[in-house]
Amino acid sequence: MPLELAKEIGIPLMNTKLTLPAHSKMLSKDFVYGVATAAFQIEGGKESRLPCIWDTFCDTPNKVIDGSNGEIACDHYNLWQDDVELINSLGVDAYRLSISWPRVITESGELNQEGVAYYINILDALKSKKIKAYVTLYHWDLPQYLEDKGGWLNRETAYNFRDYADLISIAFGNRVHSYATLNEPFCSAFLGYELGVHAPGIVGKEFGKKAAHHLLLAHGLAMEVLAKNSPKTLNGIVLNFTPAYPESQSPADIEAAAFADDYFNQWYIKPLFDGEYPKIMSQLPVEHHPEIYEGDMDIITHPMDFLGINFYTRAIYRADADEHFLQIDPPEPLTDIGWEIYPKAFTELLVSLNKKYTLPPIYITENGAAMADKIAEGVVNDQDRIDYYQEHLNAVNDAIEQGVKVDGYFAWSLMDNFEWAEGYLKRFGIVYVDYETQERTIKSSGLAYKSLIGNR
Repeated sequence: MPLELAKEIGIPLMNTKLTLPAHSKMLSKDFVYGVATAAFQIEGGKESRLPCIWDTFCDTPNKVIDGSNGEIACDHYNLWQDDVELINSLGVDAYRLSISWPRVITESGELNQEGVAYYINILDALKSKKIKAYVTLYHWDLPQYLEDKGGWLNRETAYNFRDYADLISIAFGNRVHSYATLNEPFCSAFLGYELGVHAPGIVGKEFGKKAAHHLLLAHGLAMEVLAKNSPKTLNGIVLNFTPAYPESQSPADIEAAAFADDYFNQWYIKPLFDGEYPKIMSQLPVEHHPEIYEGDMDIITHPMDFLGINFYTRAIYRADADEHFLQIDPPEPLTDIGWEIYPKAFTELLVSLNKKYTLPPIYITENGAAMADKIAEGVVNDQDRIDYYQEHLNAVNDAIEQGVKVDGYFAWSLMDNFEWAEGYLKRFGIVYVDYETQERTIKSSGLAYKSLIGNR
């Protein structure tokens, strides 16, 4: 619904603007603004691909809170043309999408031409509208047949991923602007193979770091084939960070937070740039250690063209008598998913990473908030999400002013979708989705984002 019509029928409207300082580098035409999605969260179209670990996880009782699955999701598999028009209407420079590995590769390891054609049609449509395609090769939907052979606990899966990256990057040709190998290997390894709250739902501290190493190895192997097959694209990886803060300034709390930071955050970036895992490995039981072969770190440290950073919130830790750290409940204000809104941590994260490592250009590949959206008369007044974006765009700008090279920002997410273990209970989109009718409605936050991009 146009804003003018909303005013006419008396729906209260908030301040729907997003602004940045006039001198901000984020207002340059060279700064990339985009929206992001993931295949399993939006596509549906299950009948046209092989099963993945998230299908199995959804079919397991009491794993997904609302008992739902991704079999239809936002039906993007059938509605992709409308969705490309929707993306174009927002005026963005780029669209970050992921490829469903089980849609494009057969169990025998060959290309599934029907699945490949589906993505080529999307990529061609984006290119015709001058929207840059930022392609993520792995956003958590491991083919189930590979999980049956051990999944990311099986070293061979890294080489299966390399072969997939090899085939699909050749098939896509010059249609892609950027490739990310993995999205958030922390989530795949820790949430999937240690905590068990994400697919494949394996629980055990002895598994997480082993899975993490094979994921990072897969990244390095894929970088090698991307450098060969697609040397003109920006090739890198996407990591998520939840900065660790001590509850107090006591030495014990500071040490606990530092350990948590190494365990959850630095574990995934330090190998990429320093060729080694954090020193806390010596404090972990030997049976928790990854199995590192000679030459692995040389593969993992393959040079990258960019680093994608996903940020949502921070975590606060205190010392604990039994464990290395204890995470405490977050203080308010919180988003609808229960994550603290603390944008200062975003600036401090970017500045600290820039000091700690020699980084390539950074793209903020995900940032956003789940809010308890309500639609009334075709309007979603999500002022709380606009405020979140405003504060976090300012936080990125503050980091840039402190010398961090950030070249782009992607809002998470384009539309409401299947939010993993939360099912359809949490809405992150700047576009509202009615899951009964599949109707899309741009929220006030989407209009504000469009305005910011258009006014550069």
